[in-house]
Amino acid sequence: MENEVVSRNFIEQIIDNDIEDGHCKKVITRFPPEPNGYLHIGHAKSILLNYGLSQKYHGQFNLRFDDTNPTKEKEEFVESIKSDVEWLGAKWHEDVLFASSYFPQMYEAAVKLIKKGKAYVCDLTPEQIREYRGTLTQPGKESPYRNRSVEENLELFENMKNGVYEDGAKVLRAKIDMASPNINMRDPIIYRVAHITHHRTGDTWCIYPMYDFAHPIEDAIEGVSHSICTLEFEDHRPLYDWVVKELEYENPPKQIEFAKLYLNNVVTGKRYIKKLVEDGIVDGWDDPRLVSIAALRRRGFTPESIKMFVDLVGVTKSQGAVEYPMLEYCIREDLKQKASRMMAVLDPVKLIIDNYPEGQIEYMEVPNNQENPELGTRKVPFTKELYIEREDFMEEPPKKYFRLFPGNEVRLMNAYFVTCVDYKKDALGNITEIHCTYDPETKGGNFAGRKVKGTIHWVSVSEGVNVEARLYENIVDEEKGVYDEETGQINLNPNSLKVVKSCYVEPALAQANAQDKFQFVRNGYFCADIKDSIKGKPVFNRIVSLKSSFKLPV
Repeated sequence: MENEVVSRNFIEQIIDNDIEDGHCKKVITRFPPEPNGYLHIGHAKSILLNYGLSQKYHGQFNLRFDDTNPTKEKEEFVESIKSDVEWLGAKWHEDVLFASSYFPQMYEAAVKLIKKGKAYVCDLTPEQIREYRGTLTQPGKESPYRNRSVEENLELFENMKNGVYEDGAKVLRAKIDMASPNINMRDPIIYRVAHITHHRTGDTWCIYPMYDFAHPIEDAIEGVSHSICTLEFEDHRPLYDWVVKELEYENPPKQIEFAKLYLNNVVTGKRYIKKLVEDGIVDGWDDPRLVSIAALRRRGFTPESIKMFVDLVGVTKSQGAVEYPMLEYCIREDLKQKASRMMAVLDPVKLIIDNYPEGQIEYMEVPNNQENPELGTRKVPFTKELYIEREDFMEEPPKKYFRLFPGNEVRLMNAYFVTCVDYKKDALGNITEIHCTYDPETKGGNFAGRKVKGTIHWVSVSEGVNVEARLYENIVDEEKGVYDEETGQINLNPNSLKVVKSCYVEPALAQANAQDKFQFVRNGYFCADIKDSIKGKPVFNRIVSLKSSFKLPV
């Protein structure tokens, strides 16, 4: 189409300008997580944004672990992050990268700053450094060690590297401006002593660079063209620029900030999730009630649904929060054409067709997805005794109740018309059996001779399979909010997990493989659990119900 207007977000506009004026020869982006926990839905936005830009501009996408803080980092987290990024479809360039691979270059960079008179070793305690830093309205105060000679600083810094000093005894600080209106520029710490074994370098180093110093160096070494990060780093950008300028990198990377993805009423804080795991409230970082990427994958969300969600949220500079129903809308949209629609009864009551031949099994031809004929059909066994949902029968129905009640006729989905003639109850008044008669002339359920308003699904008692189904709600009590301000604890929803042991499904579902997804007619979309399912005995997680409170903006 001629003169088509292509919409660009603000980051793409910046990149376009950088390419046009010759400042960018190749677009290289990166996703730089610290391996100290599992990724969550907010990280998915950053991954897909950075990878998407590299693809749009035929550039390069790096996966780099920012492993400069060994106190909280584990190989377990490295592997989980790699798995998440790969699952989302983001293909990184060649090998996975690690900040720790650049420790020698970072040390030399610090030495270079010392030689330029731009860094010094400081003996102030952490408390004194905070006190000297000043406030947002008052300038900071210079450290008494700020004017040490280059020679003394070089010797002290080498001693730091060689393990002469205890943790916290000395730090290396950038010499910038203690009166700067930006507190991040008031002689920030760029190296600290830490006698900690690193998950990759072991005990080679006992000093580690601070994030604000290490990150721009990592980007510069890798030739990253655009360092795209979230808004909380906007105030850190002057320090980022100072580092790459003072270290005299050619073609230094450009930092650009965008709005973080916040979901209302969900738990994303790593320390809170860690406590939920340790307290046994959830069964791991991938518990389907969480919004870690691993948890969303286990629950049954697809990479396509996550991408759709991120695209709907968009890329902006203004911070805002998104409602969880938008994410649910995306998985419904993705699965409605993909998933086979199967019959499963979660709260069963027995229906007996009195005039149906004893011992007979018929196989009904059932479309796998009426909206997508390409998914074909399947054969479902039909017998004299069936399970139906308990809510599909009422003794004394209200007006406009079109399902089963005494004297009423309904359609058994893809099978026959049946009429309720009797029912039985136990001593507590619970319905135990519903008795019906069927009309053999109505086979297939689409009989044109008379109309019925109600259609209900069913599963054969003798041929159906008993499975476990798990029904999830938000782990947070949404009325109270995520955190209790007085205790600092999460406001937990006691009904966040309901385990249904008496779920009966049509026999084909018994062969479901882990991560297979289906629509259970009228009950929602379900996924075979990746951890607890075994061949022939799947466990199903409800991904999402069929009803949505979210409306797509016009």
